[in-house]
Amino acid sequence: MAVPKSKISRSRRNQRRAHDSLKPATHEECPNCGELKRRHHVCADCGHYDSREVIEAREAV
Repeated sequence: MAVPKSKISRSRRNQRRAHDSLKPATHEECPNCGELKRRHHVCADCGHYDSREVIEAREAV
């Protein structure tokens, strides 16, 4: 049976886990309406993607 030869310290354990954190999502400005949108996603405000309308724009409330 595999058993650790010595205790892994908290510091060494946490160094291993240093890359597991979540990164914040990147946003960019929509070239059509100027609102912030996620990269490579349809703009939720105007419905454009890659300078063409993909879905109908929702009405302003």
